[in-house]
Amino acid sequence: MVVPAIRYALFALALAPLAYYLIAIFAAARFFAPRGSILASAGFTPPVSILKPIYGLDRETYENYASFCLQDYPEYEILFCTSDAQDPAVPVIQKLIEDFPNRSIRLLIGSKPLGVSDKVNKLCRMSHEARHGILIVSDSDVRVGPEYLRAVVAPFQDAKVGAVTCLYRGLSDGSLAADLEAVGNSTDFAAGVLVAWLFSDVNFMLGATMAARKTCLAEIGGFEALVDYFSDDYELGNRIAGKGHLVELIPHAVSIVYPHQTLREAFRHQLRWNVSIRYSRPAGHLGLIFTQGLPLTVLAAIFAPSALWAVAILGSYLVLRGASAWRIGVAGMKDASLRHKMELLPLRDAFAFVVWIVSFFPQRILWRGRQFQVREKRLVPVASRQP
Repeated sequence: MVVPAIRYALFALALAPLAYYLIAIFAAARFFAPRGSILASAGFTPPVSILKPIYGLDRETYENYASFCLQDYPEYEILFCTSDAQDPAVPVIQKLIEDFPNRSIRLLIGSKPLGVSDKVNKLCRMSHEARHGILIVSDSDVRVGPEYLRAVVAPFQDAKVGAVTCLYRGLSDGSLAADLEAVGNSTDFAAGVLVAWLFSDVNFMLGATMAARKTCLAEIGGFEALVDYFSDDYELGNRIAGKGHLVELIPHAVSIVYPHQTLREAFRHQLRWNVSIRYSRPAGHLGLIFTQGLPLTVLAAIFAPSALWAVAILGSYLVLRGASAWRIGVAGMKDASLRHKMELLPLRDAFAFVVWIVSFFPQRILWRGRQFQVREKRLVPVASRQP
């Protein structure tokens, strides 16, 4: 009697990811459906300030930065902030200033150590020195198209909108580790965001693009209120939404340029991201079990009453996983490289499942060369041992 009960339970559990893929496809169809041109109101182009906290070099750093200088937008400024003048990104930024003399580009050196997050410390300084009323925070490894600013700013035509964010796809150098991360961005990560968008109001932001009105930022205490938090992007969106403002997720994707990395480095990066979900949205982290199509369908196939049932379950996983990835990543986010990497989906799912399991166990977070523990969503530095 025990074996049939286990078998039926596994069948039911295996249906959850399959249903999830169907929901994700539906969510993508609604999210990316034509809404009329979001850029139609060409007259709405308020001046904006782009804030770029910088720490070291990324792959193709100059090209990433330059993409923000090539915007089809009348008035904006770009502020870069590094920890010190010896940061290797400084010469790149100086060249950028020389190559784009008509752009308002400023390089700030240093920031007050208000909290443990060096990134947010820099944002505190830049937000105070920014000249314009709409701030757009973007990570240093982000690359955008010339229509980016118009797409991000357009929702602010609605006075109820306090913040805007968007999805991101990955650009890799072709290494397996980077490809696994890039595929994950455009398929499982984006799917989770769209399913959340489908069922509730957006109350979070994504670090690749965090745009906010200065007035809304002031209402939550500025970036100063976030200097010790692990998931500053989630906290920023959540607090602005908590003040009654809308957080808009737009159907425009930017690109993250991944470095050449080993599987171990990719694992650590994905683990840090999973742990951030665990601490910021515990229920959401636990609920990721229902998105784990590969391990659940394999288990269900093992306990299937017949070979036909096993083939049907595994086949359903492959078809629906592929359809979801294609609808979201290729058709929706215009990830041209994903169409040539669809065969990596099962390997990506196996990789993601191991990362998710490990993320339940206590561990220290390695971030920018420093170790931290997370307590009540805050980063707590781990004291180095004295020799």
